[in-house]
Amino acid sequence: MESIIHYILDLGAAVFLPIIMIAIGLGVKMKPKKAIICGLTLGIAFVAINVVLGFMFTTISPAATAFVKNTGIALKTVDVGWSPVASISWAWPYALLVFPIQIGLNILMLAFGWTNCLNVDMWNVWGKIFTATLVVSLTGSVPVALLIAAVQVVFELKCADIMEKTISSLAKIPNVTCAHVMNLECVILAPINRMLDFIPGINNINIDADKLKEKIGIFGENSVMGFLVGVFIATLGKCSVKVILQTGVGIAAALVLFPIVANFFIEALGPIAESAGSFMRNKYKGRNFYIGVDWSVLGGRTELWVVSILIVPVELVLAIVLAKFGINSVLPLAAIINIGATIPALLVTRGNIVRMFIMQVITTPIYLVVSSLFAPIITKLAIEQKTLDVPAGQFLTFYGTEGPELRWALIKAANLMQEGVIVLIPIIVFTLLFIWTAKYMKKKDEQFEIEENLETQVVETEVVD
Repeated sequence: MESIIHYILDLGAAVFLPIIMIAIGLGVKMKPKKAIICGLTLGIAFVAINVVLGFMFTTISPAATAFVKNTGIALKTVDVGWSPVASISWAWPYALLVFPIQIGLNILMLAFGWTNCLNVDMWNVWGKIFTATLVVSLTGSVPVALLIAAVQVVFELKCADIMEKTISSLAKIPNVTCAHVMNLECVILAPINRMLDFIPGINNINIDADKLKEKIGIFGENSVMGFLVGVFIATLGKCSVKVILQTGVGIAAALVLFPIVANFFIEALGPIAESAGSFMRNKYKGRNFYIGVDWSVLGGRTELWVVSILIVPVELVLAIVLAKFGINSVLPLAAIINIGATIPALLVTRGNIVRMFIMQVITTPIYLVVSSLFAPIITKLAIEQKTLDVPAGQFLTFYGTEGPELRWALIKAANLMQEGVIVLIPIIVFTLLFIWTAKYMKKKDEQFEIEENLETQVVETEVVD
């Protein structure tokens, strides 16, 4: 069984998830032809977005590396990104037990009405396994590690419920949400967003990609905006004119291609989500169901990529400053395009570029500090499992560790028996903030719905006139 599951997972998300989606499509009475086309289109979407994302990283990496080199600061912990860390997670002997935990909890919560999200994103189960491996490395207890993984599953599903309306609206796909641990960062960002409401000069600014185009014309176009941002970052790195221009054109290409790729997700997931929602509503009257998928459905939002790129020099500067204070050892590299931080900012602000950027500046130190704290554990696991070659004196980590606050709080709670009840304080605080965020997002959704209806009425009146 282990060999079969590993074989399926080794196919990759671009093959694995389309198979699941085709099965779901057939299960909710879609025509076979339509289900197969939607599944294949989803696979194409995953391949395309990974190609563009990889291209963007390859384009921006030389400029970022040059910037750090010019400072003369040596950081001993290397950010290897999510893929090697996922390999470490899958190497844990009890990794496969997390699958029945996730599926079983999801079915149980659906049955009792505790969630309306059917999470089909089995690929990202590695995120729960990663948390479990960190726990077991510290406590030595497999049952505690699996319990912590189960707690994370519950948080993710409840967060998917909270964010469903926002995600469906931003992705322009009805009945779709995302049950990913990265979205639990909203618990930290929602209070920040509320505080920004009281700061003059910021509280009245609401600039998304469309409004940016209206205000600055050609400079708001994805191509021009991407070129200028790329040139800016390469210039900071004191790169040659050739590299500066290449970086500018490369980032411009990425920003133009992302919305095109996002259309594949809409074509693939829209019909399946609609059919699944209708099927479930017919079986369970009075309930609205939605499918939990990967974050990639939001890949078409220009705000996501503009902020992800603009924050790069800030990440590097903060890494250097915090290193001087001895609280950071990480050089952001493989995860320097930190989607795990930018997606929740997109959700909380509904694409307000100014607020998203401010949030990234505030939370970047959290990612640096937490990934520095996790580095010895990740390095130890890599050496013990012989998953990666680690040079002597070198440490490995994942700078873009999604939901760093929740993971840190859960790991602290896992040490209850060793350190006493005081270690429960972080997870209690996080839970209270989670409850507040749920109420906050509900109010924001209601407010947005009212504003959207008013805009529709104005447009209809103008058409009649």
